[in-house]
Amino acid sequence: MKYDLVIFDNDGVLVDSEPVANAILAGYLTELGHPTSYEDSLRDYMGAAVHRVHDLVLERTGRRLPEDFDETLHARTFAAFERELEVVGGVTEVLEKLVAAQVPYCVASSGSHERIRVGHHRTGLDRWFHREIVFSAQDVGRGKPEPDLFLYAAERMEVAPERCAVVEDSVLGVRAAVAAGMDVYGYTAMTPAAKLAGATGFFGAMPELPALLI
Repeated sequence: MKYDLVIFDNDGVLVDSEPVANAILAGYLTELGHPTSYEDSLRDYMGAAVHRVHDLVLERTGRRLPEDFDETLHARTFAAFERELEVVGGVTEVLEKLVAAQVPYCVASSGSHERIRVGHHRTGLDRWFHREIVFSAQDVGRGKPEPDLFLYAAERMEVAPERCAVVEDSVLGVRAAVAAGMDVYGYTAMTPAAKLAGATGFFGAMPELPALLI
């Protein structure tokens, strides 16, 4: 066994949520007077907790987002998830192979617990990820690229960081895993390998992943 724990990012790795969520975020920011394209949103916010949106907007414009920004953004995003969210192709087969090899796994996401639950319920992943192995940036206060979330997940799962493998698809997520002292495998379906600097390895499709982990 190569690793004692596999830590999955959620958005873009387990559920195909990044296109949906970033389109909504870009549209909402533009609506509020902060022109943002879909590409801008992916570059600046993919893999990040929502506090990064507040921080960057304030830093760039000197203006704070509305008090109900998070509530409105989440409502719009969850409604879209309920309509159209899909599991990333091949994820179920990866999980089956980890179970067969008796490799523990969990999820560590910048998204809120509610966002994770909504997506997992919609896609059927809730049967693979019970609450005890779901960790959110809400649990630690600081999201990626800080290493706190991955270190917290490893501690809760009682595995040393150096025995963990992280599966990520974002620049911020890879940076967080590297800072945590963990191996990290970059999923290049949406982010080119060249942008995922520091990753231990790369894969472009889920069927390639088990060979890297087991």
